[in-house]
Amino acid sequence: MAPARLLVIQHISCEPPAAYEDELLSRGLSLARVEIDEGQPLPDWRDFDGIIAMGGPMGANDDEQLPWLGEEKVAIGESVRAGLPYWGVCLGAQLLAASLGARVYTGDAPEVGVLDDLSLTPEAREDPVFADAPATFPAFQWHGDSFDLPDGATLLASSPAYQNQAFVFKNAYALQFHVEVPPGLATEWGEVPEYATSLERILGRGALPRLVDEIERESDRMLGLARSLMGRWLDHVVAGARHAV
Repeated sequence: MAPARLLVIQHISCEPPAAYEDELLSRGLSLARVEIDEGQPLPDWRDFDGIIAMGGPMGANDDEQLPWLGEEKVAIGESVRAGLPYWGVCLGAQLLAASLGARVYTGDAPEVGVLDDLSLTPEAREDPVFADAPATFPAFQWHGDSFDLPDGATLLASSPAYQNQAFVFKNAYALQFHVEVPPGLATEWGEVPEYATSLERILGRGALPRLVDEIERESDRMLGLARSLMGRWLDHVVAGARHAV
């Protein structure tokens, strides 16, 4: 069987799959990257063995300003209901929730920083991807929006501020948090004017160097977990879906 072919959807150039992509490339997998915010069209999802959708500065409900968001949500909904493996991070998680009919909304307060308060649910211990993950672990958070759990989904991880941090629906996974981001990439995020303004508003002036230092301290744990989760998704979900066809 030929290597799996995966569609990577980016919503801004500085939010690639990062450590997830390191795991993908180490396995010699074929990636087709679409920068959808730059007007690149989505290919037919039926031509792929899975979708990886990353974050971005826009919201999942910004269809009026960004008509392509509605088209993307339709494609996500169709593909995951058909059983196509999906891996959504931050905005990619919110788009999955929205595509399955769940509410996406602004939370009570932004969750920003490297926070060591993310914990797995008991159901995660039975999940093929999260079963071997630590019961609690640090994660890089940078979001103000959240989502309700879609009907038929299983909650996998929570934090005190936002209960719905990760869920699975069929072969589709949503992760609100980041464990894939190395320090250098976080620095690039801070150079995006919209991100820089948001960060200073939430954490104050000079927040970016402090944030990068936090990521540096936890980098080995987070990046290792990212590659482990992606590896298990490929081994247990993507491979299983391919053999089931």
